[in-house]
Amino acid sequence: MKKTKNLILFVSMLFLLVSCKKSSPTKKTDEQTLTQASVNLGTHQLAAYTLIRQSKYLVVFESGLGDGHDVWNQKNVISSIAATSDVLSYDRAGYGKSTLGPKPRNISTLSAELAKLIEQFANHSKVILVGHSLGGMVIRDYAIKNPDKVAALLFIDPSHEYYNRPSTTDQEQIYNEFKNAYGANFGGALEASCLIEDSNYTATLPNLPHVPVTVISSTKTDALHSTADRKKWFDAHELLKAGVNDFTHIATANAGHYIMVDEPNLVVDSFKALLKKLP
Repeated sequence: MKKTKNLILFVSMLFLLVSCKKSSPTKKTDEQTLTQASVNLGTHQLAAYTLIRQSKYLVVFESGLGDGHDVWNQKNVISSIAATSDVLSYDRAGYGKSTLGPKPRNISTLSAELAKLIEQFANHSKVILVGHSLGGMVIRDYAIKNPDKVAALLFIDPSHEYYNRPSTTDQEQIYNEFKNAYGANFGGALEASCLIEDSNYTATLPNLPHVPVTVISSTKTDALHSTADRKKWFDAHELLKAGVNDFTHIATANAGHYIMVDEPNLVVDSFKALLKKLP
């Protein structure tokens, strides 16, 4: 089957992300200000990083493919939000200090494990979910399955099946990039082996619950992303507003895929605006 230009760009972008993982400097502010805990899920343990003051909402950060919890604080996004809100970030199975979890490492599994983690720390508070890239699919699935537990959603350049439709060859290439770089048991490699399944699965999901939703999309063009490609990316994110009463879509041409690193103030300000909408 002939590859579309869109898929080639998608795969190339992921290859670029893989090549940059270990070289990107990461601030340790989160590990200095947050409390680390090991959460036993029965089959494995997840490393969680929290600051709990019993505020009204718990803000939960979900990272993208190949990223641990620390990606959120390279530019102090978590620290800024933790100044006023309870926060929870964590490493999914196979990342950081978290141990390996049962296979397959697909969206349904990741969402179920997120649910157990939230149950551990939410103390009956509703959550505000913040998800980047593949993490956007995870929080989307959780919100649909647990609408009564979600206060709001903030998507940061989320993956979406309208755009992210890898072939078998694409999936194998992405999996091999992670495996060759970090080993077959790396969380990113295990999750990469489910990319086709994830796209097919999220395509069956119903609309998001009726809570305030904000999406921030990168429209920045470069050698891998043309204006037409970025429009399709934006249009994919626009589909998330179906059935949602309060939907805000923000486009930025000043940041690439890692908006929380390139434009952290935009993420923090968008969170604050979302928070003001809540009771």
